[in-house]
Amino acid sequence: MQAIILAAGMGRRLGDLTKENTKCMVPVNGVRLIDRLLVQLSGLSLKRVIIVVGYKGQELKDYIGHRYDDQLKIAYAENPIYDKTNNIYSLSLVKQQLQEDDTLLIESDLIFSDSLFQMIIADPYPNLALVAKYESWMDGTMVRLDADNNIVNFVPKKAFKYEDIDSYYKTVNIYKFSRDFSQQKYVPFLEAYCHALGNNEYYEQVLRVITLLDHAELKALPIGNEKWYEIDDIQDLDIAETIFAEGDEMLHRFNYRYGGHWRFPKMLDYCYLVNPYFPTKRMKDELRSSFDTLLTEYPSGMFVNSLLAGKYFGIRQDYVVVGNGAAELIKSLMERLLAGPSTSKVGVIYPTFEEYPHRLKQEDIIAFQPDNRDLKYTEDDLIAFYTGKGISSLLLINPDNPSGNFISMAGLQKLLAWSKTQQIQLIVDESFVDFSDDFEHNTLLRNETLADNPQLVVMKSISKSYGVPGLRLGILASSDVALIKWIKKDISIWNINSFAEFYMQIFGKYESDYLAACRKFIAERSRFEVLLREIPYMRVLPTQANYFCIELTGKYSSAELTKLLLERYNIMVKDCDSKNGLKGRNFIRISVRSQQDNDQLIAALKELS
Repeated sequence: MQAIILAAGMGRRLGDLTKENTKCMVPVNGVRLIDRLLVQLSGLSLKRVIIVVGYKGQELKDYIGHRYDDQLKIAYAENPIYDKTNNIYSLSLVKQQLQEDDTLLIESDLIFSDSLFQMIIADPYPNLALVAKYESWMDGTMVRLDADNNIVNFVPKKAFKYEDIDSYYKTVNIYKFSRDFSQQKYVPFLEAYCHALGNNEYYEQVLRVITLLDHAELKALPIGNEKWYEIDDIQDLDIAETIFAEGDEMLHRFNYRYGGHWRFPKMLDYCYLVNPYFPTKRMKDELRSSFDTLLTEYPSGMFVNSLLAGKYFGIRQDYVVVGNGAAELIKSLMERLLAGPSTSKVGVIYPTFEEYPHRLKQEDIIAFQPDNRDLKYTEDDLIAFYTGKGISSLLLINPDNPSGNFISMAGLQKLLAWSKTQQIQLIVDESFVDFSDDFEHNTLLRNETLADNPQLVVMKSISKSYGVPGLRLGILASSDVALIKWIKKDISIWNINSFAEFYMQIFGKYESDYLAACRKFIAERSRFEVLLREIPYMRVLPTQANYFCIELTGKYSSAELTKLLLERYNIMVKDCDSKNGLKGRNFIRISVRSQQDNDQLIAALKELS
């Protein structure tokens, strides 16, 4: 068997990275693509490797030099008109060699797991294309398969239909051709195709013609969850470096993204804090039905959106301001606090959601930290600690993040009464309250509660319990209308988009579905908790939120388990060692997802027992 590598392209979309080098010279995590590929090929029993060069071909040959002479017999073919042709011409330059042996055909801008070569060689079928189930990041040639994995059609870009994506596979651009197939099928059709349509075409188009015939003899080999990526531009490079990073570097690369994990569809993200059962398919269908209008029309301003938010939560319009996610409102509120008297202090309960204290000066924080293993505290603990401390505001996340600690409505009423007599602004973030037992009665977003307590500020992220983080929606509510007016002036008049506005407009029709989704979630959380408590190295804290705070009691540190789950199982959990109050205490946070996902995590945790 031999290998043919197509490496003549210019790689313009990689910008400066290919200004002086061809694409396969681009390093991924410090290793150039061509070196990674040649090392992988060195582990196979190959008679020769032929590299078709073009753009910066001499530089590539000089770089490779004789470093692989003791492992591979490397030969070159040159495409002198690489800037006027596509890869069909590069392959035609080695059509004679293609007919001399069984061949692995590989494009040089790929990075992939070592196991892919073993898969394709070990498969007894002589003519194979490695394929991956379609994912949103994929571009280029797609194929359709029949029940026996025969490729029944190559789908070019012009014929691609988004309504058919469930039936598409993407070619990985690694093929195995037998010598007979190349002699009797591929090369004759290649010559005819080039003669008829010229050289500015792609070699897959020849395969497309062949598959339209009976007995085409070309099958697909799906790669399942094996890792691979095609690098065409700088974003591809960033994603590839993330996927193929290891250990601490992999964690670092995922964490600094602060989201966007939909680009990694095989990952199970247990840092992701949302409702897995809402919105419903019907609600999504309604959003889709208005996609064209929402995409091409301006959203309304703050007046309409505060009206919609008031309708959404059943509170007065002048009590509420809508944010581009709660994060925008947190920033504005914390800046308002900082603009107060220099003697103002803010009570912060640790560990907490760090977005709030990160906006404050450290010297302005009066910190409370529960002195127990369960990170538990009550309203009485807070009142006893903060009375006489001279704070002007107290921040309460309820349920708390990451501990899951929860203060009931009776306890909140006690805090409200205390904060009013002490003239302390009470900021309650209830983003997770709809996951609590008896959630229908646990919210402070009620007109009478707000009106009776002008010192109360309620923050709520719509991303969390409503399962729509991509819309970036949050609200802040208070009967302190001066505060509401100030924040409305502080943020942009068009701070949310038309999709988010329309979502708020139609939510009322799906409110009963939402309540059912919350009840379904609570049932799954209870089931999941039982399973988590069976893991011998975990101590699971009680929670009323959509996550569990878990102390690791042996075998693994929080950092070790986090890395193992990501590297071995593509599962991401939150290492809480970075949180104030939990440093060195070996805690992780695990969200609650669907039953199928949760069972997959439990299986991984048990394997690591």
